[in-house]
Amino acid sequence: MAHGAFTQSAIIVTVYDTLGEEGLLHSMNEAEVATAYTNADLLNTMKNVAGRCATLKRIVYDGDAKPADVIALQEAHPHLTLITLEELKQLGVDHPVEHNPPAADELSCIMYTSGSTGNPKGVLLTHGNLVAAFGGVNKMLDKYVGEGDVLLAYLPLAHVLEFLVENVCLFWGVALGYGTIRTLTDASVRECQGDIKELRPTLMTGVPAVWETIRKGVLAQVNQGSPLVQKIFYAALNAKSWCQDRKLSALTGVFDTIVFNKVRQQTGGRLRYALSGGAPISEETQRFLTTALCPILQAYGMTESCGMCAILTPDAFSYNRVGSPVPCTEVKLVDVPEAGYFSTDSPRPRGEVCIRGPSITSGYFKNAEETAATLTSDNWLMTGDIGEWHPDGTLSIIDRKKNLVKLSHGEYIALEKLESVYKSTAFCNNICVYADAMQNKPIALIVASEPRVMELAKAKGIEGKSFAELCKDKVIIKGVLDACLATAKRAGLKPAELLQGVYLESEEWTAQGGLLTAAQKLKRKEINVAYAAEIKVVYGN
Repeated sequence: MAHGAFTQSAIIVTVYDTLGEEGLLHSMNEAEVATAYTNADLLNTMKNVAGRCATLKRIVYDGDAKPADVIALQEAHPHLTLITLEELKQLGVDHPVEHNPPAADELSCIMYTSGSTGNPKGVLLTHGNLVAAFGGVNKMLDKYVGEGDVLLAYLPLAHVLEFLVENVCLFWGVALGYGTIRTLTDASVRECQGDIKELRPTLMTGVPAVWETIRKGVLAQVNQGSPLVQKIFYAALNAKSWCQDRKLSALTGVFDTIVFNKVRQQTGGRLRYALSGGAPISEETQRFLTTALCPILQAYGMTESCGMCAILTPDAFSYNRVGSPVPCTEVKLVDVPEAGYFSTDSPRPRGEVCIRGPSITSGYFKNAEETAATLTSDNWLMTGDIGEWHPDGTLSIIDRKKNLVKLSHGEYIALEKLESVYKSTAFCNNICVYADAMQNKPIALIVASEPRVMELAKAKGIEGKSFAELCKDKVIIKGVLDACLATAKRAGLKPAELLQGVYLESEEWTAQGGLLTAAQKLKRKEINVAYAAEIKVVYGN
């Protein structure tokens, strides 16, 4: 088989199943890729996009491909060369080259952003950027990691958080166990254990959606128990949380032994620390899992900062904080006067988070306009996030500049902040908060949880309706709205942040459907367009 030459300057795209076809095609064409690397089960995806990428010459794949998929791809695109991973390895054996370590300023990868506000942007990351980020994380977390630690790796390496964490773990010598989001828990597999229980990791990273799923799974099991069992569980939860807030760690062990051991077994029984990133996690979810499972630490960063800006370490643990700056970065807050945020605010300065340091990108690939809009002339990265400093030097992310909406009475609300709160409601698998500037309150589009909706229907005496029909039922809609408002009350939301109404969706939002990004973030614009008619109905227009 004639494979053709692989040159040092060639750009290779790595294809993951979380990438939507249009986002994948955009990145392939913009980067003018010659080679794509993917899994055998994604050859059909490559068949659908390969013909629209003029520079693509070869596809490397690993795993056992179905002969029919290989034949179909070859017949659809006879000009492409298909290479298995084993064949690629043999090419290296047959054509050895002298080792040539890269320089710090040489490009390591072009990592594309999630594309939540338009086409994904290609972030230029050098070897120096990445090493600085790895070194900063190592400086902050090295003492908490030891021999025998195991990390469950299941997010795609196209996600900067996973890329960062896996590389640091390789530096530490931590064992990696690979799973998938589809087989993470027992609920998603048959006749075997989920990845978490099978691997029994000691460390784990995840986005808020994963922690919400785990929390709701635990609550579902608790709520199936007798009233006495439920009463004991919630009493222990409150008592242990009270002890943790007052640093009374000597008193918490008894609760773990008697009550929470079964919860810990759901993740294999060895989980010591978990790191949440990618989006805000609600305090309710963070507090619940920290109490019942293990400390859920937060981290904050962007693809443009190699995933790192701040990390909450176990020694400085607190809720609603993303931690203190990583040693490879300097952070400042810049005034956002139109929203009332000022770096001179006392006692907690507030403003747009700006980052500078050796881990920060030099810009976007073939996109000078976006580069100029994001990086200042003195190399500060403007994140668009609104931060707040605490007296102990830790940072909280309290708003998102682009998602601040001024309502009819002149008050601003932050959509992402509200979504992180309302998503903890048991009925919500996913949520998009929408605010019309001509109205005085927001509404929510909710991907409903089928088991919880069915439970509510049973409690309300509604029979004979499918899940999709129940999502249109006025009694169910009111019940979900009431539950959301109860969540808002517990979180202390202001009157302007309370939902006016909700729309329930029975079908999941996916990246393939164009409503989520590769990193499982909302594509807000696309969702608002897709549900324009429903939004009008909820607002009573």
